[in-house]
Amino acid sequence: MIAQPENLFDRIARNQRDSYLLIGTVVALIVILGYVLGAAMGNPTMGLGIAMIFALFQTAISVTAGDSILLALSGAKEIQKSDNPVLFDVVAEMAVAGGIPMPKVFIINDNAPNAFATGRNPQNSDVAVTVGLLKRLDREELQAVIGHEMSHVRDNDVFFATLMGVMVGSIALLCDFFGRFRMGESRDDDNRGNGLFIILWILLSILAPIVAYIIQMAMSREREYLADAGSAELTRNPLALASALEKISSDPETLTVANRATQHLYIVNPLHDANEEKPSLFDTHPPTSERIRILREMAHTMAKSTS
Repeated sequence: MIAQPENLFDRIARNQRDSYLLIGTVVALIVILGYVLGAAMGNPTMGLGIAMIFALFQTAISVTAGDSILLALSGAKEIQKSDNPVLFDVVAEMAVAGGIPMPKVFIINDNAPNAFATGRNPQNSDVAVTVGLLKRLDREELQAVIGHEMSHVRDNDVFFATLMGVMVGSIALLCDFFGRFRMGESRDDDNRGNGLFIILWILLSILAPIVAYIIQMAMSREREYLADAGSAELTRNPLALASALEKISSDPETLTVANRATQHLYIVNPLHDANEEKPSLFDTHPPTSERIRILREMAHTMAKSTS
């Protein structure tokens, strides 16, 4: 029996299952890290407790106020329909097409073209675009970009991205916390763990943040491909998104409000050369040229199926 090709919604469901597995892996990494760091200091229970408190506290912050923090960091200002009727209409169209509630709409006063979505779930979501994006894209291209962002919202990518960012941050903070605590203790205190745990502590302090960050970036890259496909599914116009990605990636303006905490949210990474052909494990996005190639192939396939 010939296996049926995986469709878009199957891929989205599989990616969400994989995301839960990866989040579970990072949680396990936090637990192991806390235990080993605590053991290296003579109290594994204390280390485990501190690790869980770090993770739970930052998760609570991300769930209750993560979107507001990200929007504030990006300098985004909420607008109403009277401020930009075209943008509001496009967002409303894509929300209806995606079967999700109308998100809040924000504009970032920056001339570099870009956009991102954030929020806790499809019922509490936000979409933000820059002034530069509105200036450079026509309506079809804008619709395609918003379709990409609405796909992120529909597929709960915004929640996963925020949660993974918080967990990766927790690991880095844990390593820093225990490192400072250890340095403040007397080096002559023989009760402070044995040599094996000290070695494990050093290794984990170096490797744990790197492994967690690689997992986060792998999730992000796969979701960008799926959101591109989601935009094509919502608009039936993959060439519009390909054109928009070309304009965004080739624009010489620098997105001044972007930083490492928000770079993975944008449709094109504002802190990385979008046309770099050699992908890295630490890239938040796949190469834009590859995304454009796939979108053009989608358009060709759609044209053949309707002819």
